[in-house]
Amino acid sequence: MNILLVAVGGFFGSITRYYISLKTEKRLIGTWTANITGSILLGALMHFRLNEMLHEWIWLLIGVGFCGAYTTFSTFGNETINLILAKNYRTAFSYVISTLMTALLIVYLIMIIL
Repeated sequence: MNILLVAVGGFFGSITRYYISLKTEKRLIGTWTANITGSILLGALMHFRLNEMLHEWIWLLIGVGFCGAYTTFSTFGNETINLILAKNYRTAFSYVISTLMTALLIVYLIMIIL
């Protein structure tokens, strides 16, 4: 049953991620948006899970399945490498720093606020 929950969550996460890529015309902002909003959702879910306020099946469905497919570290890495290969060093650096710092800061703030 756990595998099915993760699979269903992953199905919807990947569709949502694909929709964002279409709406942003496959630009960096799409990956950034997915990673940041996914971090917000995962941070909140993690808080509730660690405080035993979230059932395991919800964690598996949304935290592991949906967020796992929705956030896209592989796309983030690929886009960063493509920027470096195109010698867009400043954009690559800004992209990496803004993604990591924003995601970490948001998750930290969620853990404090909730």
